[in-house]
Amino acid sequence: MDRQRGQFRGFLHRRELRAVSDRTGSIRHDDVLCFVTLRNERVRLPYFLDYYRRLGVRHFLIVDNDSADGSGEYLLDQNDVSVWHTSASYRASNFGIDWMNHLLRRYGSGHWTLTVDPDEFLIYPFHDTRPIGALTDWLDTYEIRAFPAMLLDMYPKGPFDAQPYHEGQDPFEIACWFDSGNYMIRKNDKLRNLWIQGGPRARAFFARRPEEAPSLNKIPLVRWSKDQVFLSSTHMLLPRRLNAVYDEWGGEKASGCLLHAKFLSPLRGKVAEEMTRNQHYGASREYRAYGSGLETTPDLWTNWSEKYINWRQLEILGLMSRGMWT
Repeated sequence: MDRQRGQFRGFLHRRELRAVSDRTGSIRHDDVLCFVTLRNERVRLPYFLDYYRRLGVRHFLIVDNDSADGSGEYLLDQNDVSVWHTSASYRASNFGIDWMNHLLRRYGSGHWTLTVDPDEFLIYPFHDTRPIGALTDWLDTYEIRAFPAMLLDMYPKGPFDAQPYHEGQDPFEIACWFDSGNYMIRKNDKLRNLWIQGGPRARAFFARRPEEAPSLNKIPLVRWSKDQVFLSSTHMLLPRRLNAVYDEWGGEKASGCLLHAKFLSPLRGKVAEEMTRNQHYGASREYRAYGSGLETTPDLWTNWSEKYINWRQLEILGLMSRGMWT
């Protein structure tokens, strides 16, 4: 029932999307596709697109939710990007998931699809030497249809906006620290997904209400088919068998991380905008927590913070796994 409801919502909300640059005719049958919803992310776009192009993504399908900073105009100049514009409510579209489910069903079926935000950067075992196509080929060989990645919040040492972030810059030149522990994991027995919370956002902004901290479990890379839908961001999928991306018998399945470059200088303006718009989950409680917390705790770094080196470091720390992939 939930699956049919998600499909119907995607079908209903498709009318809110206006194609302004439809280049989907150039998509080949074996292309890995990237799906994105964004608003006012112009400064992030050059590095974001370059990063995923180098990883092997061949086409980007992007919903521009009424940006006013030139994001839409910039995307129109990119030959491997198809753009849909909407001024409809982000909150009413299930925080963009209805739009994504429609585009995934129409254009993603039969493809490996990567659904991410403009501040999320997928890494996986051997990503520095093997393109994403090598990973998806391996997943196909073992008939694995969904690849998980824990969201790993990255942050600078010192106030998050002390060093301005410039267009085209690698964000992890600035935000190169993370929490190596302090994560809580529980299983959702109904939908079979893991629920992960913790890290710097939990300790800095939700210390008194840890159950309200943002969820860090995501399944961004999926071999899509028409019978699938995302339920809540990329935290969970239907059919629910796709959420079983972990091993319950003592082994390890391959997994990655999404390095999260939220804590950079553009965040202050984003917080002010989103507190006014009130379009995010839970009456924008996450952004309200940022609004108050960043005034008193602008520095997320602690003596226990770990400096990012490479994916092998995250594997040693147990934050990702190569599983059987060697």
